[in-house]
Amino acid sequence: MVSLRVKVVLAFLAVYLIWGSTYLAIRFVIESLPPFFMAGTRFVLAGLVLYAWVRLRGGSVKETRSQWGTAFVVGGLMLMGGHGAVVWAEQWVPSGLVSLLVSTVPLWMVFSDWLWNKHKPDVRVVAGLVLGFLGVILLAGGVESLGVSSVDAIGAVIVVFGAFLWANGSLYSRSVKLPSSPLLATAMEMIAGGTLLLVASLVTGEWMRVRLDLVSERSLVAWVYLVVFGALVAFTCYIWLLKTCSPSRVSTYAYVNPIVAMLLGWALAQEPITTRNTLAAVIILASVVIITTHQTQRKLTE
Repeated sequence: MVSLRVKVVLAFLAVYLIWGSTYLAIRFVIESLPPFFMAGTRFVLAGLVLYAWVRLRGGSVKETRSQWGTAFVVGGLMLMGGHGAVVWAEQWVPSGLVSLLVSTVPLWMVFSDWLWNKHKPDVRVVAGLVLGFLGVILLAGGVESLGVSSVDAIGAVIVVFGAFLWANGSLYSRSVKLPSSPLLATAMEMIAGGTLLLVASLVTGEWMRVRLDLVSERSLVAWVYLVVFGALVAFTCYIWLLKTCSPSRVSTYAYVNPIVAMLLGWALAQEPITTRNTLAAVIILASVVIITTHQTQRKLTE
């Protein structure tokens, strides 16, 4: 039998590498599939597969109508809002830079917790917040000596707002009643969020542009990769790690994913890594480290 330590290492590698690689996979898929349609079909299929797997394993937990309503709220914030912003923005913003902007989620979680729950952060956390948002501003523009920014300003704003929605969805999911089975709850959220993404695809007229006969082989392979590895394998590993390891260790994916995504974007999609991008990455990831490590130290002393 594989030891627990080996399982933990393999699970972390899955979350680090697979989630980091999904940004480039998204870029490849939307080359021949509209973004909301792609994301909606991905999550609905993955959610249905996970739901069926939970039921076939003999899960006795039964979801209620109110829990489905909650799943639609959480899925709406995290998948429709957060992930929807990512897939939409990747039409103009390089995948590596999108992942870097998404890494601001921990910053938004602290800010939202302060805004909604009145959990006022201390000086160190505030400094981390300020540092992180300065990194975002640097990435989008400013400091002319570093050259012209390669980030579409509107796309960057949409991604950051999506990160804000994802953070709020994460906070909301902690305080509401969902099925006690984490896998069942995740399946419901994926089905709900995917359904909302398909509605967005219909409302925006994307369905008129869906030509399955024109989908490239690269897009199809990337879509299958997102369903199997991005939605099923990585999410399952993430849920298992939350039960096995401390949240602070698991949260390290927030500053590993952007590095993986930027390197893959540079190597496989010729996305440039400039002085501006590198400096902004260092600043943003440093702010995330400051906040996450400080929260861990605070919990240990409480």
